[in-house]
Amino acid sequence: MPPLEETMQAGGIIMVVDDNPANLKMLEDALRQMSYRVRCFPRGRMALAAAAENPPDLILLDVNMPEMNGYEVCERLKATPLLAGIPVLFISALHETDDKVKGFHSGGVDYISKPFQFEEVYARVETHLKLRQAQKAERELLELTLNGAIRMLADLVHAANPQLAARSRAIRDCVTWIGQRVAAAELWQYDLAATLSLIGCVTLPEEAFQHGYAGEQASPEEETMFRSHPETGARLLANIPRLQPTAEIIRLQLTPDANPEAAEQVRMGARMLHLAVELDRRIYRGLAFRAAFQDLKSIPGRFDAEMLLSLAQYSPTSAEFHRQMLPLRQLFAGMVMDEDVIGENTGAVIFRKDTVLNETWIERLKNFARSQGIREPLRVCVPGPAAAPIFKGF
Repeated sequence: MPPLEETMQAGGIIMVVDDNPANLKMLEDALRQMSYRVRCFPRGRMALAAAAENPPDLILLDVNMPEMNGYEVCERLKATPLLAGIPVLFISALHETDDKVKGFHSGGVDYISKPFQFEEVYARVETHLKLRQAQKAERELLELTLNGAIRMLADLVHAANPQLAARSRAIRDCVTWIGQRVAAAELWQYDLAATLSLIGCVTLPEEAFQHGYAGEQASPEEETMFRSHPETGARLLANIPRLQPTAEIIRLQLTPDANPEAAEQVRMGARMLHLAVELDRRIYRGLAFRAAFQDLKSIPGRFDAEMLLSLAQYSPTSAEFHRQMLPLRQLFAGMVMDEDVIGENTGAVIFRKDTVLNETWIERLKNFARSQGIREPLRVCVPGPAAAPIFKGF
């Protein structure tokens, strides 16, 4: 993150890259007068290193420089995910159309001509800074919106079938472990696919899920229903903006090589998810982790070799729970019901055992308590502190 003194500058942080000291000094003085924080560099390599350490809001980049010209510097910036979104304005005495086209092809967004007309410099800098700020605000809003939607979907899935909560967490933990060890570039997307991998199971009868997921005692009808859940889950997510790759990963979780034309990140995510799901299915039916891992290794060619090898040191985490009898007012999100919640006046089941509580479900319990009464105290499993996942990178 930028130092606090820089983030407090009203105008933003601008990097100027030019091998001419006079140009650097002229631009620095002019931009500082407009309350911009300015950082100057005479070489492209120095600027790249500085930008990676402390990304600016905008870059003014000379075209003709020794060692590395401006086009090459811009291409390297755009090839770096952390820096790709920074607007680059070329500064140059070149006026040929081909030169400008080359600048746009390398990733630049505008040109400032030499000799400088400072009214033009101010106007172009201000315009592109405002566009950059609007893009960042839109991105932050999208992340907040998607995170809210994802949490709501996950909560609904878990409420429909409490067993899905535990299985989804186990799958996500495994995918995160694999992704970190194979240096996956889109780990947020793989974590998201793992979190929602079982969303299609909300359409299944509970016994069909139990039998199908364990792979035991499933009738042909139950097996067919279970194998349809990835397609159902993908269909539920496919129309949400920016989640199409996630939806395709979920669709391919049981058959990761079924779509050879899928993007590489999708195929990698599907293989990762397939391995995590198959490991968890074995653990679900009672195998110890080591036995489940050896079983996976005994199936040649089915799983990605590097991903499978990464599980050699894996140990499934299990939250530390302890049982308590608590009144409704002491419940908090993350607790798990250790018995059915029964309406005092109706005798109806309000929440089933194994339901993972969140703020919405606790509010629902309070409403039931006011209108119908519930039997207290409630027997719950209380976990250690755990943070809900936040998905960055949309």
